Amino acid sequence: MNLRTGLNVEPGKAICYSGFREGQEPGGIVPSYDEIKEDLLILHNHWKYLRLYDCDEHSEIVLDVIQNEKLNFKVMLGAYIGAEMNNFGCPWGGSYSEEQLIINKDRNLKQIQKLIRLANQYPDIIFSLSAGNEATVDWTDHFVPVKSVINYVKMLKKGAKQPVTFCENYVPWLDKLKGLVEEVDFISIHTYPVWEYKNIHEALEYTKDNYFAVANKYPNKPVVITEAGWATNSNGRGICPSNVSEELQNTYYNDLVNWSEEAEILTFVFEAFDEPWKGSNEPLEPEKHWGLFTVDRKPKLVMRELYSDLLSTEQ
Repeated sequence: MNLRTGLNVEPGKAICYSGFREGQEPGGIVPSYDEIKEDLLILHNHWKYLRLYDCDEHSEIVLDVIQNEKLNFKVMLGAYIGAEMNNFGCPWGGSYSEEQLIINKDRNLKQIQKLIRLANQYPDIIFSLSAGNEATVDWTDHFVPVKSVINYVKMLKKGAKQPVTFCENYVPWLDKLKGLVEEVDFISIHTYPVWEYKNIHEALEYTKDNYFAVANKYPNKPVVITEAGWATNSNGRGICPSNVSEELQNTYYNDLVNWSEEAEILTFVFEAFDEPWKGSNEPLEPEKHWGLFTVDRKPKLVMRELYSDLLSTEQ
């Protein structure tokens, strides 16, 4: 089965985009129209598909920019669903009061309803919908029961015409999410060899193993990679500092993209730009350093040749 054909999408490079800069963060100050326009003009000649994580103000501005500036992007838009159950196994805090869990459920419902509204408002830009992100994996801090995710998928399919998925680490798809597989139009997996202590020589084969473990289990369901990438810095928390650098990111990115194109797998690279708000306050926190570009929009090694014009304008 041609996986792209199964999704009815044209070949093209795909990337995860979140435009929060220094001093900005979800729920706080968001990037301006002009800042997002700057980002999308950097990306638009090289990437066709963007993945956005939720239905917040940031995503609304992105859709507005794409429409107003007539940029040739297709968007996978997600609803960010918050914790509906406590997950005491989460190392960084997955415990909430009953009152907060009730508030979260109400907000989740509103997110799904907003996703439907945006899907119908931008039918020529939004090509697929996601009912959540990493909400069922064992270590998540926003744990949502599978039955709730299934209900959200059903709501999306009833309310909008775009294909519906759920974005999650590859592991839950192998067992826990079997019931969800029947409901989604395609499966979306995340694969991060460097988070699982693999070095660059093992990285691509490990990504392939993750992908085919899921794809071979569900041969009649298209499988997309909605996150795969390589960090460029680490403070040692979860990732050995010697296992990440711009040179290693360059190697993994090129291996990943070449294989994805040969195998006709739609793969969203994580991610476009570094995001300082993520993770701990430590500057070398790995969560802050997955971008192909730095937070000040300078191309890292992997993009340096392609974006030599950006470097020359800085000099």
